[in-house]
Amino acid sequence: MLVNFGDILKVAYRNNYAVGAFNGYNYETFKGIIDAGSETGMPVILALGAKYLKNMPLSTAYALAKSMGEESETLICLHLDHCSDLDTVFRAIRAGFGSVMYDGSALPYAENVRNTKLVCQIAHACGVSVEAELGSLAAGDRSHEGTAADVEAYTEPALAKQFVEATGVDALAVSIGTVHGLYKAEPNIRFDILKSINKLVSVPLVLHGGSGLAEKDILGCIARGIAKINVNTEISVYAVEKTTKLLAADQPHFSELSLNQVDYVKEIVKKYIAFFSRQ
Repeated sequence: MLVNFGDILKVAYRNNYAVGAFNGYNYETFKGIIDAGSETGMPVILALGAKYLKNMPLSTAYALAKSMGEESETLICLHLDHCSDLDTVFRAIRAGFGSVMYDGSALPYAENVRNTKLVCQIAHACGVSVEAELGSLAAGDRSHEGTAADVEAYTEPALAKQFVEATGVDALAVSIGTVHGLYKAEPNIRFDILKSINKLVSVPLVLHGGSGLAEKDILGCIARGIAKINVNTEISVYAVEKTTKLLAADQPHFSELSLNQVDYVKEIVKKYIAFFSRQ
């Protein structure tokens, strides 16, 4: 069933595990993500990035998630991911999304605070959870969310505390060395920064750039307050590679191809759910 992410993240935060936020943008990705949650008995965050609204409008995403959610007993949160446009955030709230990420990380700090606080006031009045971001991630290999111009800026712990208290956000995305996309080299995860943020901040923390991250790093992040981890690129890379091999070996009916792609998505999502829920 559809929920906001406030309650499921609080439970994960208290019990030292993380909930996966998996990007979906069509029927096959939505179905694969929700089926993975149903088969593992774990909640999932179904994330529709603002850049994928050309694939699926907000109203269609909600209708599809609602229909699939009614057929599943798992907790599903439909989440608007990485959105810097206030109008789109407010439209997602009206459309029925359970959570929204207002991303003002590229703005001056004071403007990010002001806009995020406004989003929280409106979203909370509608029973919707809010994620925000402080700091910024660089783009890795095959990134579909960032650009080569993106510069990594670590989140400052003291500023994170100030930001959370000033805005009232339900979850905070932090920058500690992960990247959008796949890693070109061994990542240097700043566990020291994350530990400091977690000591000062009382809300669940979010890690973007989960694709390809080593299990030891994932577990280390969860132990230091990360309760939501985003995965996008690896789902896409795996599904495209498997689809390419299938088409090279056979010429399936389009309907059969669709069913196979659901399974490809589900395989990667289940893999990460197993990592994230290990306590």
